[in-house]
Amino acid sequence: MKQSMRAKRLSRHHKRMNKTSKLNLVSLMDIFTILVFFLLVNSSDVEVLQNNKEIKLPESIAEQKPELNLVVMVNNSDLMVSGRPLAKVEDILSATATEDDQIAVLRDELKYQIERRPQLTELEKKRGRAVTIMGDQSVPYKLLKRVMVTCAANEYRHISLAVSQVPVDSSAEPSVEPGAEVKDSVAGR
Repeated sequence: MKQSMRAKRLSRHHKRMNKTSKLNLVSLMDIFTILVFFLLVNSSDVEVLQNNKEIKLPESIAEQKPELNLVVMVNNSDLMVSGRPLAKVEDILSATATEDDQIAVLRDELKYQIERRPQLTELEKKRGRAVTIMGDQSVPYKLLKRVMVTCAANEYRHISLAVSQVPVDSSAEPSVEPGAEVKDSVAGR
């Protein structure tokens, strides 16, 4: 049977419309390539310690990057290990110090952390487990000393103090006021 022109046109149209559309992946692959390249370039040396808004770190021009290890945070109100509050600072300061000057709740937490990972590497056997202490710059030294004593007494002898790095202006020379006495630090001079 012979079809009319209109019927032929409609059948061509239906054939065209029934075809599945093809997804163009070229532009999508370009976007992912650029994204992967961007992530590779920008993820090189970025190490960020977990920080607390309540802790204002002292500033330093130190170049050495911190290692990833156990973090003890001390601010004006709390003592925390890995972001988990252990005790209030006022309770620690008001409690009578033990004869070895350790903080009991911190000692117990450090022992728990040791139980979680009892194996030591050769370097850890030599210098002790690593711990980073993030102390607010307004925390009294007496409290930081007790935190360090507690850490050292419980196998965490490789202690690092976290600071905020300030850019070093290499063109600026240390200034000496006129008339100020400058002493050489080498003995015998």
